[in-house]
Amino acid sequence: MDLIFDHSYARDVPHGVLQQTPDVAPAPELVVLNAGLAQDLGLPIEALRRQGAAWFSGGDCPQSAIPRAMAYAGHQFGGFSPVLGDGRAHLLGEIVTPRGRFDLHLKGSGRTAFSRGGDGRAHLAPMLREYLVSESMAALGIATTRALAVVTTGRDVLRDGGLKRGAVLARIAASHIRVGTFEYFASRGDTASLRALMDHTLARHYPNFEPTAFGLLDAVIAAQAKLIAQWMGVGFVHGVMNTDNMALSGETIDYGPCAFLDAYDENAVFSSIDHSGRYGYGMQPRILAWNISRLAQALLPLVQGDEDAAIDAANARLDAIAGIYRDEWRAVFARKLGIDVPSPADDALIEGFLALITGADFTLCFRALQTAKTDATRLAGLIALDRRANLDGWLAQWRARANESDLNAVNPAVIARNHLVQAALDGAEGGDMVPFNALLAHLQTPFAPEAGREAYTLPAPTGFGRYTTYCGT
Repeated sequence: MDLIFDHSYARDVPHGVLQQTPDVAPAPELVVLNAGLAQDLGLPIEALRRQGAAWFSGGDCPQSAIPRAMAYAGHQFGGFSPVLGDGRAHLLGEIVTPRGRFDLHLKGSGRTAFSRGGDGRAHLAPMLREYLVSESMAALGIATTRALAVVTTGRDVLRDGGLKRGAVLARIAASHIRVGTFEYFASRGDTASLRALMDHTLARHYPNFEPTAFGLLDAVIAAQAKLIAQWMGVGFVHGVMNTDNMALSGETIDYGPCAFLDAYDENAVFSSIDHSGRYGYGMQPRILAWNISRLAQALLPLVQGDEDAAIDAANARLDAIAGIYRDEWRAVFARKLGIDVPSPADDALIEGFLALITGADFTLCFRALQTAKTDATRLAGLIALDRRANLDGWLAQWRARANESDLNAVNPAVIARNHLVQAALDGAEGGDMVPFNALLAHLQTPFAPEAGREAYTLPAPTGFGRYTTYCGT
């Protein structure tokens, strides 16, 4: 049984893709298959098990696949690159399922016209990282691209001064349209393609919004404000929020130098290349607005009428982002605190708790709230001594606002903790998938009780040190 692909993006935006041939893998091997995702999408699981290694290595694609590299530009750490594109990836096409239309995209599948001197390949650990963290995000209820499979190629790649096992990630996404995709056509003055891209994006993701540039802008602002607020609610740090890594669908995309907070720290940065802290935890809402401003600029050529009026209308929307985000942030954190109908007056309560837990484990502190309704011993034990004097006053205010719901249903016990992810990746690099599979199983039930899996709920042991993540390119 074959996979059947459609190619609506290539039909609608033909200048946005280049047909490219993936590398042929000398000895492809299926390392991990996401059977649950395949089942949800109605894909032929047994065929994936038999043929997935060949299909997802890129060398023997399904008959209806037409591998293409997608073109996009992007602001990377604030600097604009007019041509980026898929330098190590191929879009095989779109799978149309009862749940909707999804891209199937290979990452690490070889050089393309956008490789810019790179080898176009990936190695195993970063591909497995994306698998683990994206599955964690999905289980936490956060919009995300998903990993369908990881395949080793049988070809080593040179990374970090040594040879690593080459691998390809098969990724499922609502689409791979990015802010940088719009910047690509705007920077080239290709208004026809820009309009085709806008029409395709609206029809595919936001059919209920006004079919105009401002309709798309409104939709993306709403989707991204919700997404970033959800990131903040689980302590997720994307690490590289360039405009080419912001998907118009509102999904989290590209898990490179990402990590989760252990200790709560507004300034936490995990990326090896983010020397200024541009993409730190607390900066993510600001970068949301900055990236959206780049999208607004790219869309302006599609706005009809007076130019000054168009700029004023765009700026009004940009000015509104802070309030829209604040509402989403309040909703996320109020739910974590068990507040039914949050109001701006609750912001002080939320911020008060975050001040109390600064330096303490973010996930454990929120998890401790369920028992803190009647006994705050566990919570107090997590908080720094110099802050405990303020805990009783905060608890009194919170208990007056909190409902009777089970807070363990919204505050996870298990997240993709950095030391556990690293141990799983180290094991996999050495051929041992047991730590990976065990961690994955716990990540897929993040809200279940801690009993029997305490090792997956605790922060890194003393001596683990500051965690640093890398892009893997």
